[in-house]
Amino acid sequence: MMMNRRAFSAALVTGAAASLISTRGMAANSTSATASNVVLVHGLFADGSCWSEVIARLQAAGLNATAVQNPLTTLPDAVASAQRVLARQDGPTVLVGHSFSGMIVTEAGMNPNVSALVYVAARAPDAGEDYTALAQTFPTPPASVGIVFDGDEGRLSEVAFLRDFAGGLPEAKAKVLYAVQEPFQKALLTGKTTHAAWRSKPSYYAVSTDDRTINPDLERFMAKRMGAKTIEVKASHLSLISHPDEITRLILEAAGQQA
Repeated sequence: MMMNRRAFSAALVTGAAASLISTRGMAANSTSATASNVVLVHGLFADGSCWSEVIARLQAAGLNATAVQNPLTTLPDAVASAQRVLARQDGPTVLVGHSFSGMIVTEAGMNPNVSALVYVAARAPDAGEDYTALAQTFPTPPASVGIVFDGDEGRLSEVAFLRDFAGGLPEAKAKVLYAVQEPFQKALLTGKTTHAAWRSKPSYYAVSTDDRTINPDLERFMAKRMGAKTIEVKASHLSLISHPDEITRLILEAAGQQA
């Protein structure tokens, strides 16, 4: 049967729209499976204890929460550490990442245990994307100039840590976090993801509006590109510590649990 011009045009528009949806994230058009497990990954200048405030709230809500101790050596090593924790989970699991560990979430999120992804002021690259090149299309955040290296080992200076990374936290708390920051290897920064789990998994994003470590507009760009359910938190980079209630509610939503 011949298709008239109007019907043909409508079909083209419909097909193009379907193609566009298929290349974006799934948060806008799919529902997360109910999950009772949450795996949380930390980024640079931190360790797994940075999730303590959120973990306490998740446990109070009856969820099984586990923090990954990211080795901060290479991206494959970091992904492998997350995969080992994911393999121990029994059933659907929400994978959560802060800051650099969005790279890990994007890659390890392909694990079949993972039912949803949550990015907290985090990197969210596409497969094979040069994140550094992407970040350079936005104004450079102040924390970047505070990174210091001893050979191949990097850390954040105290001034940059207190002002640009942990801004908004009480100074005494920020100084404790500075004292326990985990150094990272320079090779970690050269890794690229080979998959983008946000293209096939429901995704959620918490933008830190006062972030001085990742440009907030870059966070908004990545969240929009993946089609993530997005909230904005008036916080510095460490919203998981300064605003644990808001972050926990987003994770509970990703888990299909009553907040």
